Amino acid sequence: MLGLAVLLYGCAQKQEAPTTPPPPTLPVVEITSKQATTYQEYPASIEGKVNVEIRPQVDGYLDKVFVDEGAFVKAGQPLFKINDLPYREQLNNAKASLSAAEAAIINTQLEVDKLTPLVANKVISDYQLKAAKAANSVALANAEQAKATVGLAKINVGYTTISAPVSGYIGRLPKKKGSLVSRADIEALTQLSDVQEVYVYFALGEADFIKFKAQYDGATLNDKLKKLDPISLLLADQTVYPKQGKIDMIDGQFDKNTGAITVRATFANAQGLLRSGNTGKVRLSLQHNDAILVPQSATIELQDKIFVYTVAEGNKVKKTPITVIGKSGKDYLIKDGVKAGDRIVFTGLDLLSEGAVITPENAKPVVAQN
Repeated sequence: MLGLAVLLYGCAQKQEAPTTPPPPTLPVVEITSKQATTYQEYPASIEGKVNVEIRPQVDGYLDKVFVDEGAFVKAGQPLFKINDLPYREQLNNAKASLSAAEAAIINTQLEVDKLTPLVANKVISDYQLKAAKAANSVALANAEQAKATVGLAKINVGYTTISAPVSGYIGRLPKKKGSLVSRADIEALTQLSDVQEVYVYFALGEADFIKFKAQYDGATLNDKLKKLDPISLLLADQTVYPKQGKIDMIDGQFDKNTGAITVRATFANAQGLLRSGNTGKVRLSLQHNDAILVPQSATIELQDKIFVYTVAEGNKVKKTPITVIGKSGKDYLIKDGVKAGDRIVFTGLDLLSEGAVITPENAKPVVAQN
């Protein structure tokens, strides 16, 4: 009986021994090469196509300010009025001098007309006639000078009304009615921005610029510019501006301090949504042939590095670092680390460890998502 009890106890212990769980079944995809489009974003500054400083061309007190800050004005619309009384008096004085000069012309011409027949009849010598003609020439010159003075006085009177040289939006107005303004003022009366079209400036590093040029055909840079795709503008709130722009200028040289070259794109802005001084980001597209794509969901990030779990011989997984050079939709564009034909675990990465064995299950293939 005692031997039988020992035998039964030993069998019970064997039945309770733990069993090894089967390898987890996880979806696996095979990496293939595809054509893909990636997007690179660059910080950008926005300026109106025309930015004009409005400055006085004569000195005086501001009598009137016809506009308010931020208002839209049309070309030729009056903006400011400087007190014109001193300049109108100068004009009246110039007109009086002109009248005197014209009277002198008449007087000297009469003297010439009187002496001419006397000299012809040899009643008097021609010396007096020559002196009269010289006096007449001086009177004519004085009249011309007086006309110029009148013209300048008229110009100064016109300068007392300051009008908009272009259509656009008014900036700040630091000078108010009654302020003394001068041509020598450091600060302008205001700034006027024509923003029917805006210029968006951004900078490309040397490596990015080389890749940028290599993407498009053309013997010259101007030929390449004509073939550039439209670009998008991301505003400060990360929304996409509804109009696309066109790159139309690349600076002639790199900045020695930053090692970057300035690029300009033009965007239509008929509704005035963009203003000078806005910031944002431009988004450039870049086409890649035979690109290696890995779903972002099939990666893990540790200490600023990105890894995938590749499936090796015997269905063992290996944590493999990859180098990401861009994004295409929900996929990473890979430079190295994996290649076409490699298999990677698609989901369930949190269940894995280095060298673990899995039961692979086919998942949806990797597809470029542009």
